[in-house]
Amino acid sequence: MKIELVIATQNKGKLAEFEQMFGVEGFEVKSLIDYPELPEINEDGQTFAENAAKKAETLANYLNQMVIADDSGLVIDALNGRPGVYSARYAGEEKSDVANMDKVLKEMVDIPAEDRSARFVCVMAVAKPNETTKFYEGVCEGTISLEAVGTNGFGYDPIFYVPSFEKTMAQLSSEQKNKISHRGNALNRLLDNKDEWR
Repeated sequence: MKIELVIATQNKGKLAEFEQMFGVEGFEVKSLIDYPELPEINEDGQTFAENAAKKAETLANYLNQMVIADDSGLVIDALNGRPGVYSARYAGEEKSDVANMDKVLKEMVDIPAEDRSARFVCVMAVAKPNETTKFYEGVCEGTISLEAVGTNGFGYDPIFYVPSFEKTMAQLSSEQKNKISHRGNALNRLLDNKDEWR
């Protein structure tokens, strides 16, 4: 019998990634789309781990079963870690990818190439009712480009330059991106340690 796994997301692209990776492990993946009655959660944590835990624990207790939630974003050294947990709404609550990128590029206009280091970070939380939440982190290192390039991706992908490919994240194929992405790395770590939480 397949173990049911609830992923705390309504993002269909993200859900497809989870289904692909967990399906081969014998899990049946459900998402927030399957549970329209769930309470809305205010992600007001100061770290990715806090936000991921809040989502996973709230829903695990509500559904009385295991829930996996993630929180991720862009961390830029020259901006003291911004946009960080505010990545999705950096330029305002409307959540515009273009506005967010424009704001970052404007704030970094005088930053030289050698000081434009950045990384995508993803933290996954696995919560079960009345058990300690477990965390798995994935990171993808890169730099911030001078302008947006590429169309394959979303969020900050067009301004996130990956030195090993000499391209921005938005110029990579989905296959290339999955091999190096922060979410892919966190997922692999979570699956490598599934004996800890399944």
